[in-house]
Parts: sequence; structure tokens; C-alpha cells
Amino acid sequence: MYSQHATSFSTPKNAPSRSLLVKIARTITVVFALLCASQIIVSGASAQTAKVLGARLGVYPDYTRFVIDLDQEVDFTYFLLPDPYRIIIDMPEIDWNAPPGKVTSGGGLISGLRYGLFKPGTFRVVLDVAQPSLVSKIFSLPPGGGKPNRLVVDLKPTQRDAFLTASRQSMEAYSARSRNDTSATEQSVDVAVQSGRGGEEKPLIAIDAGHGGVDPGAIGVGNVYEKDLTLAAARQLAETLTASGRYRVLLTRDKDVFLKLRQRVDIARKAGADLFISLHADSIGNPKHRGASVYTLSENASDKEAAALASKENKADVIAGIDLSDENTLVQSILIDLAQRETMNLSATLAANMVSQLAQSIELQRRTHRFAGFAVLKAPDIPSALFEMGYLSNATDAKLLQSPAHRKKIADAVLRAIDIYFEKHKF
Repeated sequence: MYSQHATSFSTPKNAPSRSLLVKIARTITVVFALLCASQIIVSGASAQTAKVLGARLGVYPDYTRFVIDLDQEVDFTYFLLPDPYRIIIDMPEIDWNAPPGKVTSGGGLISGLRYGLFKPGTFRVVLDVAQPSLVSKIFSLPPGGGKPNRLVVDLKPTQRDAFLTASRQSMEAYSARSRNDTSATEQSVDVAVQSGRGGEEKPLIAIDAGHGGVDPGAIGVGNVYEKDLTLAAARQLAETLTASGRYRVLLTRDKDVFLKLRQRVDIARKAGADLFISLHADSIGNPKHRGASVYTLSENASDKEAAALASKENKADVIAGIDLSDENTLVQSILIDLAQRETMNLSATLAANMVSQLAQSIELQRRTHRFAGFAVLKAPDIPSALFEMGYLSNATDAKLLQSPAHRKKIADAVLRAIDIYFEKHKF
């Protein structure tokens, strides 16, 4: 178990300079093909944004039916991913504000539903299936009999071997399509740097709102979504830092869109960020447990809870319907090999400052500064911290994090912590 004090690392005299390591790290470009595949079904949909009117499940002896009601026909693709078993349906951006009803809790072969913006131009629906299942039918129905346009998906149970075969075939189909479709390459994310008063030569702070889009993160008391609270908190922190006139600010996301873990780090590194702060809010089984904590990078977690949280957060890409296990392993090995002790020292200093300032304003956990192997903290050249703002499974924390006044209190404390950091480490 670690104390709340920062851990110190010594740097060998013959170690490469920080600037050299930065140059080495920033020259690495890792290009991966998306390990997902799709079968394309063209339906001649309108260019106007479609609206979802509702969703429902039908459970029958031989199959389970999933239906989305829409105000117009939409194009769609789908593919299958194992471990856990999922059916992923992609379509153009749609407006899904209608409540999904009981579908999110599942029924029949379907154990759960997630949906949201996967990337600009693509809306993703993820069906978790309780056992290996194949898409026996997927089709659109035009309006008729008092019913609107419908997208219908029929699932039937199968064996694992058959599911894996179908999944491989869908991956091969996607690979063939992506070679002929430039739009299937890694999406770019447009981000804007917010500048404080008095010019550009100021430290750049990257603020990362955890989760987003198809990945809601933790779902807490009152059905509040982590992705919404982290975005609200990120915007407040950006406003507070910018208003100080001392910093420039970069938001990794400024809307409800999914970002891969590697993208979040890449956005900050490509912009030349000087600090990286990732905002989150956890949920656990004990509704009485509350309080904030700050994490920095270590492959050896400070306690079992820290290890479990890091493991859960690092699965965000899988939750969104991408199998990136091989990619993450390679990226992590490269970054960890290059991660210099100086950066980890600076990260620990930033975290200690945050803990001291947050303690004056909000409830903290007893073990406040913790260590774990979060993927978003693995930039080798940017001091980074992950801030768990509270527990959404606790009614008090969930209510506070929905309060603009409380988020402003958090932002003011983080601003003070960053001020202290740069007083010692001149920019």
C-alpha cells in the first residue's frame, strides 16, 4: 500500500536527455488496421439525419429480435466480435434521444445494449449477447400498418466455433473493404486550443474527458452517465484555466464522441501538451463509498482497487466494439520502454499538488494518491494524472458532480495545483 506522498525516482547520470527521449518518442508512428469487419447493406437512405423513435426486443423460442424504429430508412453495416460476444451495428450519424425502454437491460439472447457516436459520421450500436449468437437476418422495413421505418435484427444461438468463424469472415470482409475505401482509415479528430489572454507562449494543458459516445463509462445513481459529467467538468476546467490568462487549453473531446485510448494520448502529444489531466468518475458495489482520488502511472498498482479500476478503464476500446488487445500491447510496450523517470517524477509532483489543493475544497479518499497502469497515462513525454472525481454509485457524489458550483470548486483547486507545479518547474 502506498502513502499519499509522491514516489521518487532517481535518474542515472548517463541517462539520455529528456529532449532526446522526447524526440525519439515523438518520431514513433504506429499504424494499425482496425480489427473489426463489416458486411455492407445499402438501403438508399436519405441524407437528412434520421431520428430514432424507439427500440424494442422480441424474445421467441428459436431467436431474439431487436428492432429500432426510425423516421426514415438508414444505411447500416454490422460485424461480430468475441470475448465478450458482441454484435456491432454501424450507421450514419443519427439522432437517438428517444429512451430505449427496457432494451438496455437485455432479454433473450441479448444481455445489454449500448449506443452513441463512435466517430464523426458514424453512429454505433453494440448488442452484448449472453452466448455465441449469429445474425440470421438483418433488414429494413418501410412504413406500413401504422408503424414507422424499422431496422430489424434477428439473432439465433450457435456454438463458439461457428461464432469465431463468422467473426473472422467479417474481419476479412472489412479488411477488403478498407483497402478500397479511404474513409475506413483511422479517423482524425479536430481539436481546438483555447488560449488565455496575452499570447500563445504559455503552458498547454490537455484536458481529457473520459469515455464518450458509444462508451458511457460508469452509470450511477439516477441513471447519470460518467461520459456526460466528465465532459461538463472538462469544459469547466478549460474555462477556468483559460480565464486565468496563464495557460492554453486543449480538450481531447468537446462533444459526445468516442475516442480510442491511444487517440487521447496522441492528441495531446501531437499538440505538444505540457500536462495531461484525464477526468473520470467511478462506480462500485458499495453505495456508501465516496470521495475523489488522483492516479499516476505505475505498472504495479498501489492496491487491488486501483488495479481493478485501471483494468476496467483500459477496456474502453473493447466496450465500444473494437478488439484492440494486440494494438494496446504493442503501443504500451513501446511507450513503457521509452518512459523516462523524469516524466514519472513530474507526474507524481503534479498529483501531489492536486491532492493538497483538492483537500481544501472537496471530499477525498483516505488513500488519495494511487498508482496503476492506466493506458491514458502512458505518454512518455507528458506529465500525466488521472483524476477520479468521485463515485457515481454514491448518491452524494453523484449529486455533487452534477452541480456546476461543485465542478467550479474542483476546477479552482486544479488551477491552484497547476500554478504550484509551474512555479517550481518554470515553463
